Amino acid sequence: MKAPLQIGSYRIERLLGVGSFATVWLGFDPALGARVAIKVLAENWSHDLRVHERFLDEARLLWRLDHERLVRVLAVGELNDGRPYLVMAWAEGGSLRDRLAAGPLRVGRSLALLREIAAGAAVLHDNGIVHRDLTPGNILFRCLPSEQEPDEFGAGHVLIADLGLAKAIAAASGLTARAGTPGFMAPEQDDPLAVVDARTDVFGLGRLGTRLLCDPTKARGTSAPLRVGVPPKVADVLRKATAYQAADRYADAAAFGAALDRATGAVASRYSAARRRRRAVVFGAVLAATVGVSVTAAEAPAGRATNADSTGRITVSLPDGWRVKGTGWAGQRDSAGKLEPGLVMSPKPGRWPSDPAMPGAFVGLSQDLSARSTPTRYIADRQHSGCTAAPVQTRRRADVDWVVAEFTSCRTGKPVIVEAAALGPAGAGLVYVQIAPPAGSGSDFVDALLAGVRVRR
Repeated sequence: MKAPLQIGSYRIERLLGVGSFATVWLGFDPALGARVAIKVLAENWSHDLRVHERFLDEARLLWRLDHERLVRVLAVGELNDGRPYLVMAWAEGGSLRDRLAAGPLRVGRSLALLREIAAGAAVLHDNGIVHRDLTPGNILFRCLPSEQEPDEFGAGHVLIADLGLAKAIAAASGLTARAGTPGFMAPEQDDPLAVVDARTDVFGLGRLGTRLLCDPTKARGTSAPLRVGVPPKVADVLRKATAYQAADRYADAAAFGAALDRATGAVASRYSAARRRRRAVVFGAVLAATVGVSVTAAEAPAGRATNADSTGRITVSLPDGWRVKGTGWAGQRDSAGKLEPGLVMSPKPGRWPSDPAMPGAFVGLSQDLSARSTPTRYIADRQHSGCTAAPVQTRRRADVDWVVAEFTSCRTGKPVIVEAAALGPAGAGLVYVQIAPPAGSGSDFVDALLAGVRVRR
């Protein structure tokens, strides 16, 4: 398939995927310096008004729901031949299908992912929507700034995609076309007269759970035993979720998730809570402000060790016992498509996003952001939900104006999160810092850490 050079105002870079109804391309927006996914209705369906309308239904659904667990639609358009296309946020972390192709995930990660997928499906069900095609290919991951530090929960925020088959539950019966993916499709989806409701998605969740948590190499007949380390009661949950009769399944995704929590007990609580904390902290890093600081050697805290990112454009002075890890700002790329500079520093860099007791900080540098935003705007547009926000402050230090925000009393994650923003010197760019200070430390710790950050062009 030959790639188009341009779709609308977007420069096409490569093919991301081909489905029965659409083709998805990776596009680049030169005005914003951002990559997007562009989904174009397949040419062989361009004259089918029913499919055309279903394609646009996906855009309307995603636009209306606008939820962090769902892929977001940014715009819609139409090609010269009349085919519609959707411009969506690019999930640069790939799909669950991609990850499973590389081998089975750890049991803990699999449990956490299944719980996150159920939570995403619950968003649809709460809004009267049934997806009808919950498969590994439709579970995507959006990489987040500090996720160059992989941990056992996986790198990426879980997103549900491809709502092209979704319909309002009240109108989802009586379809004349078979819809869904074999192996994950509920039995009633083969019957055009059957009622398709939230329990159809519960079947898909059960099949995803089977794929993640069972050992196919030890299959007995039509079933497979759980992998070593999966709590035994999970088998009952998957069995009920994939019951042949819809009436024998859980009522919806929320009920499935609650049953999974009960079956996994302490294991589920530990993995799910850590995953939620990780999302709260790291998602905040994506949305939060940036701190750009350049100081002279005399202003750096005396006696501290220093370290730099892989490009040498960011240098930090480390608090005692802290170390540096990371080689780039995941999800933030320059005009050439390369990751912009970034690093994590913490006593244990791999644990600081998920462990609420672990202090740490992420530092990133972006010339792209400096071309399209200001520190004040970046702070104002990006706030932490579920926290108490202190008034935003402007501090002048070492001839640099910082815009600083502090968030406390967060329901999940770190008890204190500090965000700030400023422009680096001599066109170095916008530097981002998110800090989770040690328990009991005050503003002096934050000031010292910021004073130890140096950037260069």
